[in-house]
Amino acid sequence: MERDYIDLSELLAMVREELEAAFPERFWVRAEIASVQTKANGHCYLELVQQEDGRTVAKVKANIWRSRYAPLRAYFREATGGELAVGMEVLLRVQVTFSEAYGFSLNVEEIEPRFTLGAAEMQRRKTLERLEAEGLLDRQKELECALLPYRLAVISARDAAGYGDFRRHLEDNAYGFVFETELFEATMQGQEAPASICDAIACVECAERPFDAILLLRGGGSPLDLACFDDYGLAFAIANCPVPVYTAIGHERDTHVADVVAYARVKTPTALADLFIDAFAAEDERISSFGTRLRTAFLARLSAMESRLDAMHERIRRADPRNVLSRGYALVTDARGVVVKSAGVLLPGTKFKVLFADGTVSASAEGGAEIGFSANLSEK
Repeated sequence: MERDYIDLSELLAMVREELEAAFPERFWVRAEIASVQTKANGHCYLELVQQEDGRTVAKVKANIWRSRYAPLRAYFREATGGELAVGMEVLLRVQVTFSEAYGFSLNVEEIEPRFTLGAAEMQRRKTLERLEAEGLLDRQKELECALLPYRLAVISARDAAGYGDFRRHLEDNAYGFVFETELFEATMQGQEAPASICDAIACVECAERPFDAILLLRGGGSPLDLACFDDYGLAFAIANCPVPVYTAIGHERDTHVADVVAYARVKTPTALADLFIDAFAAEDERISSFGTRLRTAFLARLSAMESRLDAMHERIRRADPRNVLSRGYALVTDARGVVVKSAGVLLPGTKFKVLFADGTVSASAEGGAEIGFSANLSEK
């Protein structure tokens, strides 16, 4: 009996022949990496997708065989500073292949790293435009930071070199200032970093005792290592955080979306430590200057009071009757010691005293307008 069917392997062999005939050349294909796996045998397996409006419209498997993967990986890493990773846009030169056992796939022969870097920069610009349209770029700048930020929430990996440098610089400051810091650990690199950092920010916001500032620390790295800090979700969380966020990410030449939306940005973790130390040093100097000014003002006031006292003492000294008597004058008092200012009050028989500089004379009036007296000289 004649067959009216073909085996599956025959059908797929026909498909393979047609595909290989239809696509004899290599093509440059743009796609996004949905998954990447490197096997122990040295082969690398990718799943490539194309998305439009958040919806996957195309998907295919791709292979980088061991003989090509080692040199391509080294070339890509040297050019970008990173590895092939999920979510990355890539430009690949591929050969269409079909296997009766494994189906349709693409064999990768070349990678263009400049496209990946350019795509990342384009996405970064789109993120900034979106944040600006939503009014989020300057929201953190509207916050008021404490004059002397003391309680500091640090978001970093515990074993990161940048975090260690920050702590040593802050704690060993020359002034002896003491700060209260608390570490909120987070993944600071890769696809999981944005969500991990957002969780850490949320924990800081929910802390029982409020913090004066949040410090986002990450030392240097390649552009792809630091690409997580251009993530929209992370930028959104920073912009809407009610606590001022300070960033110290990468190198001085690097500026990320997280830096743009943060309250303030410095180039390195140690520079961020200096920022807080300098704030306390400036306040300390200001208080010291107040003390100097108060001390100067007090001494000036004291000197003025002493001058007034000296002048008053001189006036009192000059008004002292004893000084008047020393110039040849005499002072008459009645028996009670009241000064007698007129001879008319001294009636006959009235006793009175005459005070001289060198002694006192007792006397009595003898009558009439002409007054005589008998004297009795006594000791001063």
